[in-house]
Amino acid sequence: MTNDAETASILVISAHSGDFVWRAGGAIALSTQRASAVHVLCLSFGERGESQGLWSRPDMTLERVKEARRAEATAAAAVLGASIEFLDLGDYPLRVDAAAVDFMVQVLRTRQPDVLLTHVADDPYNRDHNLAHETTLLTRMVAQAHGHDRSTKPLGASQVLQFEPHQPEVCGFNPDLLLDITEVFDIKAKAMACMTAQDHLLRYYTDLGSRRGVQAVRNGAPSRVTHAEAYQRTFPTVGSDLR
Repeated sequence: MTNDAETASILVISAHSGDFVWRAGGAIALSTQRASAVHVLCLSFGERGESQGLWSRPDMTLERVKEARRAEATAAAAVLGASIEFLDLGDYPLRVDAAAVDFMVQVLRTRQPDVLLTHVADDPYNRDHNLAHETTLLTRMVAQAHGHDRSTKPLGASQVLQFEPHQPEVCGFNPDLLLDITEVFDIKAKAMACMTAQDHLLRYYTDLGSRRGVQAVRNGAPSRVTHAEAYQRTFPTVGSDLR
């Protein structure tokens, strides 16, 4: 994902507490196994719109849903080897205020990520994802400003990789990276199993990993590759040869 994978810093900005597991769990596990530091920022717990399994229980409350979602996501992040924190900005709709923007800019300048992982720009099914994408680009821009908070270091040219949405064909998703996650797919599967509030997605993302693995082989990966995740770069890459 970067030229120096052993020292890379990766920040994942997830609209809801489950998104990073389903969509980027393989990338996270692969990176932490290669000694990269991975930190997950969950903008919300997905407590209203993405906790179907919890709301089906009698006497459920919003706070109990949040507690359960925090526990699930924390357990999944531990399986993947990442650190995690929650901003609790609400969902359906997600609302990002000025204080949250300032906090995220500080995280970016402190952690200096080489790569940011987040949602696509236009998901007609879930506008929370769009806001997470826009907030990622906004805070990246502010964190790069040399005149912002002179006591901290400006962020460099961090790549933003958009992970695959649930229905890519209506989201304008055009992947230009198929990441081989074969060696860590069992770890991703364990992390996905932590997300019991959305356990209906487990089979979907297991099947998706297999399909993307087939496509990776078709695009030149070794035949041993069985699982992959798809990503779309936001910014051009820089190189010295035509590859």
